[in-house]
Amino acid sequence: MDISLNKFDKRFKTNFSANIAPQDSVPQLKEEYTRNADSGSTTIKYAIPDYVLKVARMLHKEGYKAYLVGGALRDIVMGIEPDDYDLGTDAKPEEMLRFFPKSVSTGAKFGMVMVLVPDAKNETHSVEVTTFRSEADYVDGRWPTKVEFIGDLDRDLGRRDFTINAMALDLTSGDYEAGGKEQSWLLYDPFGGMTDLGLRVLRAVGTPIERFREDGLRAFRACRLASQLGFDIESETYEAIRQSVAIAMQVSMERIRDEFLKLLNHSAKPSRGIELLRQTGLLERIIPELLEGYGVEQKLFHHDDVYHHLLNTCDVAPDKIKLAALFHDIGKPRTDMHNGHFYGHDAEGERMTREIMKRLKFPNNEIERVARLVKNHMFFFPYAEDNMTPEQIDNLNEKAWTDSAVRRFIARVGEENVDDLFALRIADASANPKTAFQPKEVEELQKRISEVRAKDMALKVTDLMIDGEDLMAIGFEAGPQIGIVLNDLLELVLDDPMINTKENLLAIATKKIAK
Repeated sequence: MDISLNKFDKRFKTNFSANIAPQDSVPQLKEEYTRNADSGSTTIKYAIPDYVLKVARMLHKEGYKAYLVGGALRDIVMGIEPDDYDLGTDAKPEEMLRFFPKSVSTGAKFGMVMVLVPDAKNETHSVEVTTFRSEADYVDGRWPTKVEFIGDLDRDLGRRDFTINAMALDLTSGDYEAGGKEQSWLLYDPFGGMTDLGLRVLRAVGTPIERFREDGLRAFRACRLASQLGFDIESETYEAIRQSVAIAMQVSMERIRDEFLKLLNHSAKPSRGIELLRQTGLLERIIPELLEGYGVEQKLFHHDDVYHHLLNTCDVAPDKIKLAALFHDIGKPRTDMHNGHFYGHDAEGERMTREIMKRLKFPNNEIERVARLVKNHMFFFPYAEDNMTPEQIDNLNEKAWTDSAVRRFIARVGEENVDDLFALRIADASANPKTAFQPKEVEELQKRISEVRAKDMALKVTDLMIDGEDLMAIGFEAGPQIGIVLNDLLELVLDDPMINTKENLLAIATKKIAK
């Protein structure tokens, strides 16, 4: 969608009550703006929290401007309660630190000051206040080498990424004493952000290619915001993303990872954002493995190709397991037998998941958790179904999981990950119209695990009744051998929990020394 704003006065004026817009619906404002382009000032009705107004009142008292800016204002317009509030001002950082004694400069070079302020209940909140600035001479696809503090709001808004983030609410236009109560505030919108909200379109401020060359992360942010808000990306902005992929890849993987996680966890359908990443060429640079599944058919048991099945599973999965859902079948293209079977794709998927998450700089404990879920998502628990014949039940009993098998399953998955694995299995099935999976399988396995959990059992080395010091006391040398012996002992205990006593384990370990 590409709507030209040239025929409109960009300082649109209308009356709009932001708090009536539900979170999943943005008001269509184009006709409203056209009709009122030359009438009164733009106002928004909203109850600004009292602690935010305290900061604005102090700035105003000292003779400075105070505007609510950024994502918080965008959320207010859309009827979404902001997580935090950012202010813009013409006060310099050193001046703010003087009259806000409970504050800290979080980015002196960029004029950012974090003000700590109590609310009416004496609970402390943080409000980020940033000096109006202009930026130039960007390096490494993200950082300006020249930053100038200015008193011009227009120039400050003009350096921002998207029109929907380039609006400002004048906090000197209301009643400071009415903090926490709804009142009207003047909205300043020089780039038509309110129109783009009404049109549900994401548009770069000014010349799109310049905005993306200034900050490579904006390309990822555009895909994330479009996915999160359910917006289209305006055509010139979209093309600028495609043309600036090389600059986007100069951004640190940690920041790219954080944007990707926001896309997954804050989108009703993450597949929308992932598709934008694919179409713009960004996905190929960060997770090319996903593209291997594009067009790879799953002939026997699935409706979609591997790529689209992964996206669909991610869409229906709870936030905690979205990464595992996105990667659970990622090993299939490399194990494709071309007959509908993908033997060993779980093990290959685990290996690929670890490689991807290391590339994206995930912490080791999160890599381990997600990789375990991918590795074990193919479990099958035999259970009795209705109308089974006696012969079928006898055959089922031969395949039933023993207590030892259940303990090994829990140890392999990690006791803390079992419920997440079940959620992954359900999401996998929910995303596949051809699935033969029945929820009763999980229900029955949950019952079986509860039975085994009710008994005393060791599931990891730290559950053993001896440790490395005990082994060294009977003659083992410190080093890798200690871990090997403890793991061997755990294998025995998983089969027979009754031997998990200090006396029994030391006796077994002593025999190992003799050998």
